[in-house]
Amino acid sequence: MTLSFLRLSACVTFLLTLAVGVPTQAQTKPDAMGAPNEFVQQVADQVLAALKADAAVKAGDTARINQIVDELILPYVNFEKTTRLAAGRNWREATPEQKAALVKAFRGTLARTYSGAFTRVDAGTAMKTLAFRGDAAASDVVIKSQVMQSSNTQPIALDYRLEKTADGWKIYDLNVENIWLIENYRNQFTQEISKSGIDGLIAALNKRAQ
Repeated sequence: MTLSFLRLSACVTFLLTLAVGVPTQAQTKPDAMGAPNEFVQQVADQVLAALKADAAVKAGDTARINQIVDELILPYVNFEKTTRLAAGRNWREATPEQKAALVKAFRGTLARTYSGAFTRVDAGTAMKTLAFRGDAAASDVVIKSQVMQSSNTQPIALDYRLEKTADGWKIYDLNVENIWLIENYRNQFTQEISKSGIDGLIAALNKRAQ
């Protein structure tokens, strides 16, 4: 496994955990209608605080991790768009039932594949978004950030791609070391679909998620 893939794994975890933090009276819910960089920073701060305090997550409790992903990820991430773009032109050929099954299978695969990265969050883990220099009126933006960990002397550059929806900003793609999540999986999806079709891809993803 290459260093780039390991770093991609760690950073995908931030995508999967962007809804982990459950607001309390002492916390302010991230403002999805505000500036996109501030929104990402608010969510990241809340998530990291929750991860550091959750003994079950740090112990690698798969059931707890899956519960977090299943129940709390949707408010902040557009997984349907992520899956649709990863599937490419094949998405148009899928039935509504296949599309729903593919989204669910892909989400489960990511949660299972990268769950080990949850346990690597330590007291020194932090994320800092950089100043947003794009068009403030744009509906699709890229937010740059840096992830710091106690075990790494150099920060990891991590980009988030977000879209503005009626409900506010939603994240749908990540880039680390010039590897976009959607592009990386699109190649895998295309190969699997060419061999065994949409149903074959869904079956393969579900197998990985076990």
